[in-house]
Amino acid sequence: MSNINALPPLNALKAFAAAGKHLNLTAAAKEMFVTPSALSHQIRGLEEMLGIKLFIRSRHGLKLTDAGRQILPGISEAFDQMSKTMALLKPGKDSQTLTVSMLSTFAMRWLIPRLSRFQQLHTNIDVRISTSVELVSFESNDVDCAIRFGAGHWPGLAAIRLFAEQLTPVCSPSLITTEKPLNNPRNLEAFTLLHARLRPDDWRIWLNAVGLSDFKAQHEQVYETRNFAIQAAVDGLGVAVIDPSLAAGEIESGRLIQPFRQTLTGENAYYLVYPEAHSEDPSIIALQNWLLEESTEPLAFDTDDAILASLNDSKGGAPCP
Repeated sequence: MSNINALPPLNALKAFAAAGKHLNLTAAAKEMFVTPSALSHQIRGLEEMLGIKLFIRSRHGLKLTDAGRQILPGISEAFDQMSKTMALLKPGKDSQTLTVSMLSTFAMRWLIPRLSRFQQLHTNIDVRISTSVELVSFESNDVDCAIRFGAGHWPGLAAIRLFAEQLTPVCSPSLITTEKPLNNPRNLEAFTLLHARLRPDDWRIWLNAVGLSDFKAQHEQVYETRNFAIQAAVDGLGVAVIDPSLAAGEIESGRLIQPFRQTLTGENAYYLVYPEAHSEDPSIIALQNWLLEESTEPLAFDTDDAILASLNDSKGGAPCP
């Protein structure tokens, strides 16, 4: 019987396998999530333990020695087999667990309020939401698909366009008074503009679109996410510029209003993305079809004309067309 204690450390063997695959310390270190110097140290330790050289090092990279070429296939195959064995412990396809990555604001304000409808239609699919501000790696993260915002170009991934982003100012109706109307975008100078740190250009884009490239805000507040900026608007702290679909509930209930008709449709959009190899996964197809249906469903977020008239009639004004 073989003695497992006689084997070199698994981390050292894994470092050797990664370096042997890439023949480049930087690429191998990235795969191992360590620094190139740490990876080099592990390989040198393995060579000292075995008493043989596994690589020839040069300024052009790495080259396997005869000994390295001899043992690389067996070690790589062993790690592949271990990965397949450990995968048996994960839920099988029968469990229909679908992990979806997205930004937290989109999850809280767009997907979760609608998710019960998907679960009623697909009781056999368990949707798990993972939130991150970084682009997830489908190779190293336990994620099946993601909802991303952008131009739709992500190499190696299928990108299904859901809907384009819109931008329009929103605020609490209590913020507008007879002494402080909001019947023209220029009136925004008297209000606090609410920003999301991760979307610093939204106000500039909207103001430029309505011809106010020279606009200088007198009062501004910056919040970490659009979710916080929306809540600040609900609480009457200022005016936020957002995609109204992210605040549909607040707009429908009247807690937020759109003081202007100028709604800007952006160049970027929301996309469902996933590896092209997963294009026939039944769970992903089900989610994709449902998202496309939800994305075309109209949301009642138009501002009520009567509300705006009562809020702005002190100056004889009306919402800008």
